[in-house]
Amino acid sequence: MIVTVDHASRTPLAEQIAACVRRGPADGTIRKSERLPGARTPAATLGVNMHTVLRAYQQLNEDRLIEPRPGRGAVVTAHARPPRPFCIEACQHIVQSSRVHGLTHAVPHPG
Repeated sequence: MIVTVDHASRTPLAEQIAACVRRGPADGTIRKSERLPGARTPAATLGVNMHTVLRAYQQLNEDRLIEPRPGRGAVVTAHARPPRPFCIEACQHIVQSSRVHGLTHAVPHPG
């Protein structure tokens, strides 16, 4: 499983982490019953606080996408399906990134 975060993004880090896990079943990087690492491992890898990862795991638990195993990480449940299509989330990311870089909806057409 590959989780990435953009520290410059306005999207909270916990939401970014949760979004990566939500996309996993759709893009094939996470399978049902796969064990996610304990919070300390991704926190160290991503350079975030352990509680940020725990918040992401809590969101995923509330959505019934993972089942926490205290001290041993969490397991992806049988309910793990993306709550919305992967392409919608990707498009939202493109729009948000465009706005951050100063692009607006009024882009002139070439020609």
